[in-house]
Amino acid sequence: MCLLRWYHSPAMKWLVVIAILGVLVGVPRADADDPFVPDVNTISTKSAGESPPFPVLPGLKNQVEFWKKIFGFYSTRQVVIHDALHLKRIYTVLDFRPLADSGASDGEVEAYMKYKVESEKERVRAILMRLHQLGPNPTNLSEEERTIRALFTDVKEPTKFLNAAADDRLRSQRGLRERFAAGVEVSRRYLGEMEAVFHREGVPVELTRLPLVESCFNVRAYSKVGAAGIWQFMPGTGRLYMSVGDAVDERRDPITSTEAAAEHLKANYEVLGNWPLAITAYNHGRAGMVRAASTVGSSDLAKIVREYHGPAFKFASRNFYAEFLAALDVERHFEDYFGELNPHQPLRAETVTVPHYVALKALAQAAGVELETLADLNPALTREVVGGKLYVPKGYRLRVPVGATARFSTRYASLSTELKHSRQRSFCVTHKVQRGQTLAAIAKRYRTTVAAIQRRNKLRRLSHLRAGQNLIIPTG
Repeated sequence: MCLLRWYHSPAMKWLVVIAILGVLVGVPRADADDPFVPDVNTISTKSAGESPPFPVLPGLKNQVEFWKKIFGFYSTRQVVIHDALHLKRIYTVLDFRPLADSGASDGEVEAYMKYKVESEKERVRAILMRLHQLGPNPTNLSEEERTIRALFTDVKEPTKFLNAAADDRLRSQRGLRERFAAGVEVSRRYLGEMEAVFHREGVPVELTRLPLVESCFNVRAYSKVGAAGIWQFMPGTGRLYMSVGDAVDERRDPITSTEAAAEHLKANYEVLGNWPLAITAYNHGRAGMVRAASTVGSSDLAKIVREYHGPAFKFASRNFYAEFLAALDVERHFEDYFGELNPHQPLRAETVTVPHYVALKALAQAAGVELETLADLNPALTREVVGGKLYVPKGYRLRVPVGATARFSTRYASLSTELKHSRQRSFCVTHKVQRGQTLAAIAKRYRTTVAAIQRRNKLRRLSHLRAGQNLIIPTG
């Protein structure tokens, strides 16, 4: 529904009033010593072979406290308007829970949130600009102007308000309380086996909590840039350690991707020398952190965050280590933040090797389970396999319920030979061209050739792609 039409509809006006009251009043800003935010100065780990600390480095404590509140206190229906450089500087908290609780649809709430957040940022920016124009000794300030001015009392720069009003400084952050709590619940299905993997690799087991930052343990998580699974591996990095293809994408398997993450983090540590840098490299890239440390002349992450201004070292990279520390603390004290949760039962399964190319539906029959159950046990199988467009590949190690191995072997042997194939089936997918994409990049993504795409779409050799164009990609 059009936002303006929704906003002016008689049936919804009263909801807007409720929302506006909640938004404008906001919620009290939580200080660092609030009782629901346990204080953390150092988080230590003990793992095989070494006991490296995860320190809250000087200068990063405010960042850690900010992310603890985002993960453990602020709702997904609340938005924090804050300074991107100084996270303790929170201007206001917009609260959309009254609107959501009053019967508005998710789409209506999301539309209004987007509109209100942008307008609120502009309103705060206007206040900052006015404070800059009024100079060091302003008079006749409103209560809110005095409150915002007080946030800068320890800053001596004459242009402090002007700087804070810049686009890259005035930022909004949505709360994650509900998503994080759900992630803690889901994590219990995998953490036992994940910790065993990290222990075998000699990597601190606390790092198994990084998926709480990356995906909140959403096995089906897929970002707009192509990162997938609980560890959010990009395709290129994933292929260094796992199979990433049309039928099987092991980035989506929590245990296989954990083995890859342990190896990747261990390599980061061996190159960079400390865990704060190694963890940040998981977001910013190993080469990027080597370049940052070299530019600043230090392996101290706090110094790098303070002094390094590389073009790709933005808000996410500067905050990644602090987010990890915050997630580690909130997960460790989850009852203080969320009360009693309902943890998922640990994953229990056996594995069998698939001798042929076979449809997942046939394998589910052999295992004596529903197709959805088998798909849930094998998240690395892509939706093309689950939907029957592709076969489960020959040699794939299929997870089946505990106790089903013997039954599977017997029933598989009795399957019709027509259901067992010697090669993968072919199919096509539709790809929507993004701005700046080339045929070579698209072909590499789908593991096909430029010539095959050109033939299927009747493209000339020098044809130019346009954003939004749909291409039929032959694959399989």
